[in-house]
Amino acid sequence: MPVIETILVAFAMYSAIPLPRPQWNEKNMRYAMCAFPLVGLVCGALWWGWGTVCVLLNVQHLLRGAGLCLIPVMVTGGIHLDGYADTCDALASCASPEKKQEILQDPRCGAFAVIRLCGYFAAHLALCTALIATEEALWTMGLGFVLERSLSGLAVTRFPLAKNTGLAHTFATAADKRTASRVLMLECALAASGMIAVGGLTGLAMAAVALILFRRYRITADRQFGGLSGDLAGWFLQRCELGMLAALAACQLVEVRFL
Repeated sequence: MPVIETILVAFAMYSAIPLPRPQWNEKNMRYAMCAFPLVGLVCGALWWGWGTVCVLLNVQHLLRGAGLCLIPVMVTGGIHLDGYADTCDALASCASPEKKQEILQDPRCGAFAVIRLCGYFAAHLALCTALIATEEALWTMGLGFVLERSLSGLAVTRFPLAKNTGLAHTFATAADKRTASRVLMLECALAASGMIAVGGLTGLAMAAVALILFRRYRITADRQFGGLSGDLAGWFLQRCELGMLAALAACQLVEVRFL
């Protein structure tokens, strides 16, 4: 069935979950980006499950935080972290957009990529460990995984591309952009509404951070790289995940200290 194949294409590309991998064709790639948020739904469900089990078993906070930190990496296989590292290297070069594109193509990992990845995981682990694992917090962040992928997919269908090669170009050119972008905007609205309904002001703050980073993503893509690429998409998704998690932790801190 085309719908099942479309979902399998999205999971084959953006997750490490062992599922049947259909042959890519015009039909099953047309709306593949619309199925991308489903990978986030899996991340969110596992995040909620691990957090809930840790609370029930009174698991030590550092162990709980390590699991929460690693779950998205295990689900995705680190595909977005690869783009994050490459983009960090390119941005740190302070070179022209053309040179930055060359750096993105370089398979070697530069010093700035290593430094930024170490910083990313240190911050992510600290925030996950500090998290108060309430049902509301776990569900709100779980929906955040869906929101960030909905925004990422929307960018692929709406942002100008930097080049005529690569995975972002492959998915963008194969997509029915008009319909796909409408579906993705609906998914964004549903995910954000769910975050606000479950998390209240915390969910609103997290959704606002995601939208601010999405705007920053567009500016960076245009000014620094001359358009969107797959590596930039991974860079945005990781920044969005960390930003929403930071907003969640900050809101919890305010509630504990002042409310």
